[in-house]
Amino acid sequence: MMFFISLSTGVIQISPIEVLKTLFNQGTERQELVLFDFRLPGIVLALLIGSGLAVSGAILQGVTQNELADPGILGINSGAGLAVVLYIFFFQNSLDTSNLLSTLIMPIFALCGALFAALLIYTLAWKKGVDPIRLILVGIGVNAGFGALLIIFQLKMDPQDFRQAAVWLSGDIWSANWNFVIALLPWMIILVPLAMYKAHSLNILGFGDEVASGLGTSVEKERIKLLIIAVALAGASVAAGGAIAFLGLVVPHIARKLIGPLHHYVIPISALIGALLLMVADMIGKNILTPTQIPVGIVVAILSVPYFVYLLMKTK
Repeated sequence: MMFFISLSTGVIQISPIEVLKTLFNQGTERQELVLFDFRLPGIVLALLIGSGLAVSGAILQGVTQNELADPGILGINSGAGLAVVLYIFFFQNSLDTSNLLSTLIMPIFALCGALFAALLIYTLAWKKGVDPIRLILVGIGVNAGFGALLIIFQLKMDPQDFRQAAVWLSGDIWSANWNFVIALLPWMIILVPLAMYKAHSLNILGFGDEVASGLGTSVEKERIKLLIIAVALAGASVAAGGAIAFLGLVVPHIARKLIGPLHHYVIPISALIGALLLMVADMIGKNILTPTQIPVGIVVAILSVPYFVYLLMKTK
């Protein structure tokens, strides 16, 4: 239902009946242009990015045993964003997303930046193990450092690119075209099912390292594998949707409240809720102040911050 509402709302109004006719190749040329070239790619991207960030957050919370773990808070999103900005600054010279090859390369750079951020955070947080609170504090510090570097490189950009990069880094599906869908889809098709396959390992890690080792699990190897999956999902999502914060934090909590703590259910439900939430936030951002568009990351933050404050107050 929300999918069709998103397709029918916008500056150019198209009724749900006309949307159906257009999807079955019975609409006007104008309706086909609006739906297939502008709205549909953005909606598909919102679904992919939302599911990717939500699953990434679910894995990070399971691996770290920390309710506040999230790729945005931990600095992973900032690391991915910095890598993309460096790629644009040194190799692209502009935010050109009409080039398919360039679009395909961006998630790879984002993955490298996200992996570097995760490695840095894990190394700095390690002190005879990884304490959940220490991990969050180190992540916040690394996030701030990457944010400062991002500003430095943005200031050296062309003014137009600076504005576009600033909007994108606030969390914006900044180039809703099929090139980005093609670039992002393989990552989600591979990584989300892989995360579901690894759900059993997440459940075992939830009992603690000693119990998990006693059950025959290679704790560190499984933790590293799961972290790579989470970081790759976050990095690919940031490449297409910018640094959307709080989605990976809030959605797994909602999923656990709905169906319990087992990750066999938490991961797929988180993917569905994350996709729906980001699609709705994108629709609100594009239509609430028409013709001005609010970046989807800001809408998600407005919706999620009260819940984040609640979690902080509840956490001991």
